[in-house]
Amino acid sequence: MRNLLLHIAYNGARYHGYQVQQNAVSVAGTFQPVLEKILGEKVQLKGCSRTDTGVHANDFALSFKTNCRIPCAGLVKALNNDLPPDMAALSCEEREEDFHARYSCTGKRYRYRIRNSEIRSPFEQDLVWVYYKYHIDAEALDAAAKGFLGTYDYRAFASPGGSVEDTVRTIYDFTVTRDGEMVEFSVTGSGFLYNMVRIMVGTLLTAGMGKLPCTAEGIREIVLSGDRARAGGRVPACGLYLDKVFYEPIEG
Repeated sequence: MRNLLLHIAYNGARYHGYQVQQNAVSVAGTFQPVLEKILGEKVQLKGCSRTDTGVHANDFALSFKTNCRIPCAGLVKALNNDLPPDMAALSCEEREEDFHARYSCTGKRYRYRIRNSEIRSPFEQDLVWVYYKYHIDAEALDAAAKGFLGTYDYRAFASPGGSVEDTVRTIYDFTVTRDGEMVEFSVTGSGFLYNMVRIMVGTLLTAGMGKLPCTAEGIREIVLSGDRARAGGRVPACGLYLDKVFYEPIEG
């Protein structure tokens, strides 16, 4: 039996997250029937993580075991012939028997995109946060974001409802950059808590408005406090992308 790792991408605008749900369209609920039709058998999909409603993925990893002998390149081609237009297979490879898309993962990178403009963009609806009229000083937020780096308990940046008990994570890198009106937040970590990236971005934006200290030291104090009330709000899901899934050691 083969153990395959698939990387896919999807526009999450119409999906209610990754997990199969009753009475709601999900990524797994859409992808799995197409895959099983091609394989000619039922499979148990292992996803690298759960994504929220409306969140996108430039790189989402899935693993599954199969008796099907279709070559990896042929499977990618067949999937892209049958998947809906808002979803694509990127690559496929054979992995060792005990490989698991979630538990073998060494880290993830997320990106959050904001159109920093006083005029709403009608062409990027559901793909970025299209309307943020307050000026974003990307350089100042980039410097403040360095306060997130390190291994800490990040419970101050988690929404209620998460199922994990261990809230310690390692953040390897966090940058904020601007390209014209587009501001992008990029964060790489060993893992992330429920809504963690969206709250981190919201905290930086709140700091940028002068409502929290806009320094690395100020952000670090919020991290160390473990107090959700001291952090900022949660930004909309539409601007968030799972950008890369790592299966090799991350240098930090």
